[in-house]
Amino acid sequence: MTSGNNGASTPEDDDPFGYLYADGQANGAQPPSGGYGYPNTVNRVRPVGQRQYGQQPQQPQQQTAAYGQVPQQQGAYGQASPHYAAPETFPGGATSQQPSHGGGGGRGRGPNTKGLLIGAIAVVAAVIIGISVAMLGGDDDKDAGDTPSTAPTAEQSSEPSESASSDEQAESYEKTIDAKALSLGTGVTTSSDVEGASADGGIYVTGLNQEGAAVTWTVDGIPKDGTYTLFANYSVPGKDQSMTLTVNGKTFGSKLSMKNYAGADEGDYAKGWTTTYAWPTLTKGTNTISISCQSGDQCDALLSQVWLKEGQVKK
Repeated sequence: MTSGNNGASTPEDDDPFGYLYADGQANGAQPPSGGYGYPNTVNRVRPVGQRQYGQQPQQPQQQTAAYGQVPQQQGAYGQASPHYAAPETFPGGATSQQPSHGGGGGRGRGPNTKGLLIGAIAVVAAVIIGISVAMLGGDDDKDAGDTPSTAPTAEQSSEPSESASSDEQAESYEKTIDAKALSLGTGVTTSSDVEGASADGGIYVTGLNQEGAAVTWTVDGIPKDGTYTLFANYSVPGKDQSMTLTVNGKTFGSKLSMKNYAGADEGDYAKGWTTTYAWPTLTKGTNTISISCQSGDQCDALLSQVWLKEGQVKK
């Protein structure tokens, strides 16, 4: 029986390469006239564009592709098949994913919602802080408006007023008198033989070392009642002395101390110049102050200068 489709044959007669052998040729084997490698296979060629995708084939079974290959559908580049349906439209199909807007390859990522949320929270926080600061500033301004300012305005003068100047002068009140301006009692004279006196010209009062001798200072312009400090520049001959202080006709409570604070040797008046002080109470206006030698006093002293300062001070 010859090869072909004209009846059943035994397996050994189905050798597609029988025409290559002498016995095959003797049996009438012919080279294949159809597809390569198999006799009588048919290649059905269709004109381009004739095949319709998506239609069911007329034959009972579709011609399968070669093993391991997936049939590919042809279509225009960049265009979907006219019968294509997205996978998510089928039951159990895959869900669609938003395309990545980020640059570069790799897996696509969705929008950075976390960053947007943080930015929104930061903006809200900044607005709240700004409102709080504004409210606090408003309260400060209100409080500042309720409290009168002590700083001088453009219309006010920063200089002290006349009354303030008077008070300032009273607090810094100071007045001095030299020996030659004092009222001298009987037997009291002035001299400049001993050096070191603080008065102008080195003049001092001498002759106070006798009972009843005195010098008087009538001082006016005392700004107010109160305690003042009376200073006296004097010299003693190396020995401590003390005299009586009288204020407005009344003896002061204690003697005016005239100690040898300079540490001078006995008889050395030039080295004995120093200063003492007392705290008498004066009245506003004019006051009379006397330094005298009374019974029991030690009056061997030279007196150069006397001055007053307001308050209890020591220099």
